Amino acid sequence: MIGRLNHVAIAVKDIEAASAVYRNALGANVGAPFDQPEHGVKVVFIELPNTKIELLEPLGAGSPIAKFLEKAPDGGIHHVCYEVDDILVARDQLKAQGARVLGDGNPKIGAHGKPVLFLHPKDFCGTLVELEQV
Repeated sequence: MIGRLNHVAIAVKDIEAASAVYRNALGANVGAPFDQPEHGVKVVFIELPNTKIELLEPLGAGSPIAKFLEKAPDGGIHHVCYEVDDILVARDQLKAQGARVLGDGNPKIGAHGKPVLFLHPKDFCGTLVELEQV
């Protein structure tokens, strides 16, 4: 079911400052920031040879990233995203095994324009998992 690692998402307070760290200190290829109001975040993708880093800045106090930053004010890893061939088949298999899908259980369109779901961290070793259909 699980495919390749698509990205590791990092919550940050200041996406411009965080982008500069990756661009200037590490020499990474940093994309342009864009808002995803339906998810409550501003996003930047950093392209690596084998995967991506996704920087997430909250869009407003109601953002899930704002809540994350309340608990981890310096930011940190928010979630990992794995690719799946069919997100509905993956969802149904996981639910049949007792995994909890966050939200209403239906995929939403993610930052790559593809369907995504999030899985409860208590079911995955304390890690929030995003599945993205490829």
